Amino acid sequence: MTDLSPRTLADQVLRWFDASGRTDLPWRDAPSGQRDPYRVWLSEIMLQQTTCRAVMGYFEKFTRLWPDVKALAAADSDDVMRAWAGLGYYARARNMIKCARIIAFERQGVFPTDERDLLELPGIGPYSAAAISAIAFHGPSAPVDGNVIRVLSRLYAIKAVMPANKGLVGEYAAKMLPQGHSGTFAEALMDLGATVCKPKKPDCPLCPWQGSCRARTLAQGTGQAIDFPRKAPKKDKPARTGWVFWVQRNDGQVLLERRPDTGLLGGMTGFPTSAWQGAEISPQRAFDAQGYGGTWQVLDQSVRHTFTHFHLHLGVIKVDWVEGRQTGFWCPLDEVRSHALPSVMRKVVKVVE
Repeated sequence: MTDLSPRTLADQVLRWFDASGRTDLPWRDAPSGQRDPYRVWLSEIMLQQTTCRAVMGYFEKFTRLWPDVKALAAADSDDVMRAWAGLGYYARARNMIKCARIIAFERQGVFPTDERDLLELPGIGPYSAAAISAIAFHGPSAPVDGNVIRVLSRLYAIKAVMPANKGLVGEYAAKMLPQGHSGTFAEALMDLGATVCKPKKPDCPLCPWQGSCRARTLAQGTGQAIDFPRKAPKKDKPARTGWVFWVQRNDGQVLLERRPDTGLLGGMTGFPTSAWQGAEISPQRAFDAQGYGGTWQVLDQSVRHTFTHFHLHLGVIKVDWVEGRQTGFWCPLDEVRSHALPSVMRKVVKVVE
């Protein structure tokens, strides 16, 4: 094994990136060093806990509808939430709107370049601040995402268990950081992790660091380094249950409601539901609690959805509404899908259809 200096390692991965980096990501449609801060920021917000593949279509739609931060800031919040629907983690969208308006109306459309200033904006945490500073402005930042953690944990065979290894990974990345090329370096590490140093099937022969990788050496000739990064055992996610109501009038319109701005699915449109809890309640009790007047039936199919911290199972109750409670608003059946329905609510539509 060749143990190389941080400068040499950085040079190697930059050369690899120049020849093999990803070219199909729409937020990289300008040469490195000339990135549009708005597009960098938008992509980083969308990519939080979400894959590139899932984000690309949304990114292209957003930049088509709102090509710069001032256009996004001036947009109707409901239109933005509708365009976001299905991407998940909806607090990101609410904070994104707030951030766009601060940039547009309080900073004349100019993004901060420094990590500390970026951290003061809604929806921007330590990783996003470092990534935006590095990629948009080549600031002295070394963003550490899951790909970077995996690559450097393997390169140095870091024994600390995630997430305790993140600080050490950041130290190694900072030592390698090439002055004036931090954005290119950050994207190189991300691409190396995404395309070569993959979680389960790393393609070690294609890696520019194969001769220096300590994890590969420890694998004793197998060519695999999957024992790193080391992870704590996964905890089982709790399960919650509840009921969702498809309430329909005799003219065909369906009852929708806008969820509160705070909390899970905040600000999104959906169908009325009971509370989501650990213990099941009977459909009769759930229906009575809603206060609807009319006939109802439990559909054979139900909805299952997994959020970050729990699994959800929703039984579906279809109500032929006559009178009674009707909080929310009525929507023509053929317009239901045009609203900002999160994924779990889109599953309800499929069950009813």
